[in-house]
Amino acid sequence: MNPPPVIDKTWFERLDGCPERTSAGGVVARIERGNVLVSLVREIESTGQTLPGYVLPKGGIEAGEDRHLGAKREIEEEVGLNEVVWLAELETIERHNLTKSYWSINHYDLFITEQLEGEILDKDHHFGMAWFPIDDLPEMYWPDERDLIERHRARIYDLVIARQNPKARKQGFM
Repeated sequence: MNPPPVIDKTWFERLDGCPERTSAGGVVARIERGNVLVSLVREIESTGQTLPGYVLPKGGIEAGEDRHLGAKREIEEEVGLNEVVWLAELETIERHNLTKSYWSINHYDLFITEQLEGEILDKDHHFGMAWFPIDDLPEMYWPDERDLIERHRARIYDLVIARQNPKARKQGFM
């Protein structure tokens, strides 16, 4: 089996006639000893390949779901966290999927939880959920996902801290 492809700029250039799929997912954060941590997971593609590095939970929006419900369902399926609270929309990123068989319109939202772990429901494609400091991320397979977290790091931190401590908002932390 060939190793997974290296993601380059061609994943962000839409091929003519490529079908679309709308996806939703999210950055799930929690606070531990004053540090903001984010939940990431390892992924096994439908080709059977284990991707190097971690990914954010995300997947196709099902009939009858909006982006927030779809994201919550994907988070539960892929990282096992089912006690998440929506905080904000972060960004929409468009790119090809791993095999370039469709153009994925990925909506990413921010969620907060106090949950430490849960049961991954999609065990055929996901394993190894772990928490990482937002300032010290591990290797991630999709560069756009790492860039998303880094671009929104200050906003994520501010929203998560303000949610835990509403007085922080009044004191000018946001």
